[in-house]
Amino acid sequence: QVHLVESGGGLVHPGGSLTLSCTASGDKLGLYSLRWFRQVPGKSRVVVASISSFTNTTHYADSVKDRFTMSMDNDKNTMSLQMTSLKPDDTAVYYCVAVHPSTLSSFWGQGTQVTVSS
Repeated sequence: QVHLVESGGGLVHPGGSLTLSCTASGDKLGLYSLRWFRQVPGKSRVVVASISSFTNTTHYADSVKDRFTMSMDNDKNTMSLQMTSLKPDDTAVYYCVAVHPSTLSSFWGQGTQVTVSS
């Protein structure tokens, strides 16, 4: 099974940029469907970006479209979420997730805090 470790969170001013990284071990990340979720205290986790293992296409939530870019590096076995034009509403704990296409088992990173504030 795959093990995920996230990095790159922090404090950023509104309008700023931040890139989150998720490093995988134990299996090839390219075999999985990949997702980035975020969660605000008191609310459910919501998916903000995803890459399908079947179609290799990327999808974004309307709230982050044209501001966030999700990518994967097969050589480094990592996935990233590049975030630009950040807003206070983007403040959340962000999680990377790998979903096995056959078993549908999901594997989560530990989460990283992103705070957008002046």
